[in-house]
Amino acid sequence: MNTASSEKSHRVVYRREPGDPISDEVKANIEELLANPDRPVDTSDIPELPADAWKNAVRGRFYRPLKEAVSLRLDADVLAWLKKDGVGYQTRANKMLRERMLKDLQGR
Repeated sequence: MNTASSEKSHRVVYRREPGDPISDEVKANIEELLANPDRPVDTSDIPELPADAWKNAVRGRFYRPLKEAVSLRLDADVLAWLKKDGVGYQTRANKMLRERMLKDLQGR
């Protein structure tokens, strides 16, 4: 297991590589957790939020999909139609393609 620390962020990152051995202590902890899947979770140090704290929650609010630059050949009239509303035509094209993709995925 490799450890790396950054003096700027004061955090320690543990990275495991495939094939790294797991300590006996970690194995015992995993076995204990698997043996008692329904045991109550101790939230005394981190109290649970009340139900109304989630009323304005939005799934994926901070999710930003990865972008990839591509070269795409479009018909001139299609490109002109996308650009007619000005800046943001690539975003609009992406939104239209995503809507079509999601519709296609729902149909499967």
